[in-house]
Amino acid sequence: MRTCKFFILLLLSVLAANIVKAQLVIEITSGADQLLPLSVVPFNYQGEGPIAEDVAQIVENDLKRSGLFEAIPRDSMLSFPSKKEDVFFRDWRLLKSDYVVIGSVTEKDANNYEIKFELLNVLTEKSVEKHESITVDKASLRDAAHYISDKIYTLLTGIKGAFSTRILYVTVEGKRTEPTYRLQVADADGYRPQIVVESQEPILSPSWSSDGLFITYVMFRNRRPHIFVQELSTGERQQIAQYKGLNGAPAWSPDGKQLALVLSKDGNPEIYTFEIATQKLKRITNHYSIDTEPSWEPDGKGIVFTSDRGGNPQIYRVDINTKNIERITFEGDLNTRASMTPDGRYLVTVQKNEGSYHIALQDMNNGRVQILTETYLDESPSIAPNGSMVIYATIHQGKGVLAVVSVDGLVKYRLPSAAGEVREPAWSPFFE
Repeated sequence: MRTCKFFILLLLSVLAANIVKAQLVIEITSGADQLLPLSVVPFNYQGEGPIAEDVAQIVENDLKRSGLFEAIPRDSMLSFPSKKEDVFFRDWRLLKSDYVVIGSVTEKDANNYEIKFELLNVLTEKSVEKHESITVDKASLRDAAHYISDKIYTLLTGIKGAFSTRILYVTVEGKRTEPTYRLQVADADGYRPQIVVESQEPILSPSWSSDGLFITYVMFRNRRPHIFVQELSTGERQQIAQYKGLNGAPAWSPDGKQLALVLSKDGNPEIYTFEIATQKLKRITNHYSIDTEPSWEPDGKGIVFTSDRGGNPQIYRVDINTKNIERITFEGDLNTRASMTPDGRYLVTVQKNEGSYHIALQDMNNGRVQILTETYLDESPSIAPNGSMVIYATIHQGKGVLAVVSVDGLVKYRLPSAAGEVREPAWSPFFE
């Protein structure tokens, strides 16, 4: 029997946060051209009293949200098996379902459940992988469901699932003259939002450490920007930059030992690195133009950043060791807020064309650029740790919302909030 230890990590990471009732709501707007049909059968439940979460429904919602799967509706199912020996494969062939997910939830004691699940191939009438069993406490049922979704997604696509990850984002509520800013953390599907920090002044540029245990962000105090590092499990935070002028755009290095920062303490906005252990500051760029929005390459050898040194904002790369700088974007009126996919293959930017700002994807091998979004004011893209999706901020019906697009541009969905504006998203790393 397997106990998913990382579920405990996810719970500990938000013990110090306050629970917020308003959560993000998923609105799927488009999917891939050819969807893989599968059935997620309601899991058989054995226990006293009702169960808090419908595990199978969460799994189905996760897989549908990926834009790659078509779920057979429950009211079309001819039976609800929970064991392989009870599955009549001809029934699922009639429904044109290629795969069937079955499972059960059994209450072990007052606080724990045993969950069993299995993925079956309808054509071969065999298990894709043998039956798996996990034990979780009642508060971790959603975590268990996301774990199952990740497992199924990986088995069917060969790509590591990211349903168990989390997102950071900033909400703005209240009057325009007296807004309240909240940095919040939620599941990747928008559920279980919790407040990390609250302020009457702006909060910007949240970023995750590579292990997901720490975050960094910019928070204004007395109208001046300050950079903080905060441990999620305890809520303890440390102010690391309060220099004169600009303190902004912190970004964690892949090894979690450094931050890239933008400081104007010497007169002009430049890129610096800050070593967490020694608090040593090192200047990386030195130019009379504005250098900002640093983001690390996956191998940590370089930083991509925005600069107007060529006349208008474009993306450049600086080598950490040699300080050599090269321009890497040339299409569009301007490019900003760059980041790379985990494999280093693609560069995601905000690109302006004819007055509209879209999320763009540039192939680093051949330079080909693809526009991923069609809305007119897209910003702050952040890439999922498996490199398959990009979350970003945009405007929908006059209100700031979050949206997600796949790296091929086919899958799109929105995550609007029931209350206030939403902006500045940051997708977490995997929690191992």
